[in-house]
Amino acid sequence: MPNAAAAVVDADGTVIDRWGDTARPFRLASITKMLTGWAAMVAVEEGTVTLDDPVGQPGCTLRHVLAHAGGYPFDGPDPIAAPERTRIYSNSGIEVAAEHIAVASSMPFSDYLTAAVIEPLGMASATMNGSPAHGARASVDDLVAFVAELQRPQLISTESAVEAVSIQYPSLSGIVPGVGRFAPCPWGLGIEIRGDKSPHWTGTDNSPATFGHFGGAGTMLWVDPRAGRSLIALTDRRFDDWPEAVASWRSLSDTVLSAA
Repeated sequence: MPNAAAAVVDADGTVIDRWGDTARPFRLASITKMLTGWAAMVAVEEGTVTLDDPVGQPGCTLRHVLAHAGGYPFDGPDPIAAPERTRIYSNSGIEVAAEHIAVASSMPFSDYLTAAVIEPLGMASATMNGSPAHGARASVDDLVAFVAELQRPQLISTESAVEAVSIQYPSLSGIVPGVGRFAPCPWGLGIEIRGDKSPHWTGTDNSPATFGHFGGAGTMLWVDPRAGRSLIALTDRRFDDWPEAVASWRSLSDTVLSAA
């Protein structure tokens, strides 16, 4: 029997409603990329790295790989395009970004993420094991703390937070895996931005400013700053085994927004 837990969060970080065991850790899958992107912005503010640092293939920067614009494939170390040509959703690019931060900070990236994001936010059950693109585990309660940080940043400046959720390379088109191809396909720094994507995995009533991520483990998180609502829903029903996942997330999202 699949497990599930969820929470709706207000703009000030207050939990409006919750379902299931919100203290239970789940595999986050690609929601991990949001944590990695936020840790990268902490590293930028500390002066450990800059978004313009060269990483990976020639002409590629930390900003490129965080925004899936570095030319790296979904998985694999070898680039398949020049930087800034197209939006290629890439675990490998996020891993390149994390390795750069690890080298610059002289510590494993999992340790850096723990020190920079997980511990300061009191994400008590959150852990990072494996890929910084999809290796984190956390509970809904942990992600409530992260959502509060996304909306009212304490670990980084407001300017850095805005940069993280601003569209990078706005002309690029690409594919959101399991959802569709979009032109353009807006993305922030480790964080997807809805923009004009339609149909999308967020609700039909979510604003274009909505940002977040979903994961192949059956997980999703979005923040809609215009609606003043966020939704976290974690399950252990794999996306590939759940054909109605996107439709279910869209319906749940619309229900949450209709109650706002």
